[in-house]
Amino acid sequence: MRTGLLSSAALALMTGGAWAADLTLVEVITSPERTEILEQLVSAWEQETGHTVEIVSLPWGQAFETLATMVAGGDIPDVVEMPDRWLAQYSAAGQLVDLGPYVAEWEHGGTLTEQTVRMGSMTAAQKLEQIPYGFYLRAMFYNKDLLEQAGVAEPPRTMEEFVAAAKAVSEMEGKSGYCLRGGPGGTNGWMMFAAAMNDSPEFFTEDGQSTINQPGSVAGLQMLIDLYTSGAAPRDSINWGFNEIVAGFYSGTCAFLDQDPDALIGIADRMDPESFAVMPMPVGPGGRAFPTIGYAGWSIFNATEFPDESWSLVAHLSSPESNSVWAQRVGVIPIHQGADQDPFFRTEQFAGWFEELNNPDTYIPLSMPSYLEGFGYFADQLSIETAQQALLGEITAQEMADQWAEYLTAEYAKYQEAN
Repeated sequence: MRTGLLSSAALALMTGGAWAADLTLVEVITSPERTEILEQLVSAWEQETGHTVEIVSLPWGQAFETLATMVAGGDIPDVVEMPDRWLAQYSAAGQLVDLGPYVAEWEHGGTLTEQTVRMGSMTAAQKLEQIPYGFYLRAMFYNKDLLEQAGVAEPPRTMEEFVAAAKAVSEMEGKSGYCLRGGPGGTNGWMMFAAAMNDSPEFFTEDGQSTINQPGSVAGLQMLIDLYTSGAAPRDSINWGFNEIVAGFYSGTCAFLDQDPDALIGIADRMDPESFAVMPMPVGPGGRAFPTIGYAGWSIFNATEFPDESWSLVAHLSSPESNSVWAQRVGVIPIHQGADQDPFFRTEQFAGWFEELNNPDTYIPLSMPSYLEGFGYFADQLSIETAQQALLGEITAQEMADQWAEYLTAEYAKYQEAN
């Protein structure tokens, strides 16, 4: 197909006519709402440039394996929506375009926040191989009505208070305290609880050993297991992904949900704004919480036959105007300086996230070690499978932590050697 396209392009140029690149963009964090806004943004670029884009939407639960299979089989897209934890894998394989030279010449390159540039370069190569489109910071949604009915007077501020409140709600018939994410995408929750109870955001010690099996971390993992086994989380939440936990919250099934701003979209459409609020993540014994901060963005595979056109598409999606629309519709913190002054983000709905951002001594954003080449496999397969075993009582929290520590320590050693 591409050979024919190039021949047509060459013929058009020889005859003085215009030609159009035919690009493929793969999105992996999919939902009808996200796909709709992506199609709108891409359509505007198509009309402006005359090029065409085929958008391929992969179901999130199988996206990691599906994209890897596509790439291995040579069915490589031009542009891909790249979650942070997949970046290192494709970077290490030398499959991504260095966007640094493009950004240096881009009219909007100078307004990208420092965090955007830093996180887009978090690989062993330390090249800008991704333009993040926004940041996901965890905070805790809570159902005011359910807490009142359960006799919980105030939103919990500590982990101990949170567990007590979740168990109090679960005593009501048909209700659960916590929307556990035991299926796809659940790794962040385990890491936050472990970090809070261990009072540390460090994933590795100075001598390169994983901290996930330290006593405090194991206590945090055990806390989540206990919530599930005690009935404070729904029985079927062992398989829940994003859509299920969000639905569990807005349906009134459970009272607490730790999520990023993207969950606010579906919740705000279905709940009375007076019936729920967002608070910071509960703090651990050390008086601190470590809400995970993650991101996804746009990367270009270097197998593309149209690198300049692919960059033009990424630049369009990443412009201040497009990024503002995208951030508001999908629920992320924007990537350009000054975006936080937008009235859209200066509301009570974002209060929990901004309280975390404005109190850096208490709420320390936890960046997952996505720079590890094997972290994508760990986050999307290994950790989910073993966590489900622990929830079912097939292995202990300590055994799970030891498996995770062995894998992460080995991956960190590889990273250190590469650097």
